[in-house]
Amino acid sequence: MTALSLLGLGPMGAPVATNLARRLGGLTVWNRTPGKAGAVTALGAREAATLADAAADVVLTVLPDLPQVETVLHGPDGLLAGWRRRGVRTPTLVVHGTVSPVAVRGFAARLRREHGVRVVDAPMSGGVPHAERGTLSLMVGGDPADVEVLAPVFAAIATTIVHLGPVGAGQLAKACNQVVVAGTIAALSEALCLAEGYGLPRADLLSALAGGLAGSAVLDQKRDRWLREDFTGGGSARNQLEDLAFAREAEEAVDAPSALTALLHDQFRRMVTGGDGELDHSGLLRTVRAGS
Repeated sequence: MTALSLLGLGPMGAPVATNLARRLGGLTVWNRTPGKAGAVTALGAREAATLADAAADVVLTVLPDLPQVETVLHGPDGLLAGWRRRGVRTPTLVVHGTVSPVAVRGFAARLRREHGVRVVDAPMSGGVPHAERGTLSLMVGGDPADVEVLAPVFAAIATTIVHLGPVGAGQLAKACNQVVVAGTIAALSEALCLAEGYGLPRADLLSALAGGLAGSAVLDQKRDRWLREDFTGGGSARNQLEDLAFAREAEEAVDAPSALTALLHDQFRRMVTGGDGELDHSGLLRTVRAGS
């Protein structure tokens, strides 16, 4: 395996790095805020002092959006400078964060043309529990040869790996994924409010739904949150809102149906503007119940 590094040790990046260190070894990590690499360095990973120091042949970014990826590229201690110093002529940059399908295509074309950097987009689905277990779903876009080189890396963190087409295809699939996730959360939130109005036991209702056609991975993962009404941590409503904005952008670009996405975007916008943006997206129940 060629030299590998990972940038971003947040809620998803940290467990991904842990699995890479355990299963592949030879990993370098970097995080903007120091002090988060202890667990993964204990497994043998090396913490880079600068971004240039993390400029490996393959660099995985687990960062919120493309502006953050742009930030790690430039400057005297950025990735581009590091690749030049090391003589890495055609590095591979993997974008694991959820970003605009439209914007990532232009980003990849520019990096390839101006710097020889090969970009693969591989957004993740499954949340922190699957990241910890190494059982994520990866939706991949990129040149087939580049994706083939990344096969052992992806196999160390995911059990479902689907190459959907050129750069941007992974992000487009993630946009589709996020419409389904948001729609399921919204439907379950409304169903819980309906049951509440008639005094149905919430735990019994969720058990009944889980055992039938309404069962889903969303219900399985979020069930305890709805039972306890504990929405701290997890995948934030703010991120869900951003993902839905990407979906709307992609829909508008090809004049695809967008009525449901627009409705979901409005619901999560109300959740965020109502002060619940940092809560787990299953906390939409609060917004639906309030009717605000």
